[in-house]
Amino acid sequence: MSMIKQQADRDGVPFWFDPLCPWAWITSRWLLEVEQVRPVRADWRIMSLAYLNLVQREGKGLSEDYQELMVKAWGPVRVCAAAAEYGGRGVLGPLYTAIGTRLHNQRRRDDPTVMTEALAAADLPDSLAAAATSTEFDQVIKDSHDEAFNEVGLDVGTPVLRIGGTALFGPVITPAPRGEAAGQLWDGLVMVAATDGFFELKRSRDRKPSFE
Repeated sequence: MSMIKQQADRDGVPFWFDPLCPWAWITSRWLLEVEQVRPVRADWRIMSLAYLNLVQREGKGLSEDYQELMVKAWGPVRVCAAAAEYGGRGVLGPLYTAIGTRLHNQRRRDDPTVMTEALAAADLPDSLAAAATSTEFDQVIKDSHDEAFNEVGLDVGTPVLRIGGTALFGPVITPAPRGEAAGQLWDGLVMVAATDGFFELKRSRDRKPSFE
């Protein structure tokens, strides 16, 4: 059986991410682990923390430093949107991996070469990096964002994924479970998503994101 056929036979899992979010990055690496042990495949989609926090929430309750971070957050997701318009949504997986590896694992958030490097690593033209400072693709971002947040609500952030028709925020985890442990967490989420009327499980975070 070809790899394409194997992927087509798997259940798609829509996963909305903002490339700047370290927690979404960890969860995305977990979902890639799940692909190895369960018949699922990640369906990468974009959302925007900048749009969520600065526009939809009108910047309420944000510190000055976080507001500045949100302004910067427009850049990476705009590049992702431009790339998806150029090459189709299928390019988002490789591009997200390339961006996230540099922003999070390599801790290069302030390096202006990250976007062009990441585009090259994903076999995309470096000219797409210009989208970071353009509003041309903002409606594309908002449309993708709204697909998730019209369902899951505005009191959460990223990551958001959809399992069996139910959109959920999370899981927020650190570090990413590997192997069968990743699959067991997935199994639990499948059960949660299938429970009518389920809304929330949560505990306070007492660890920083770990990218190991």
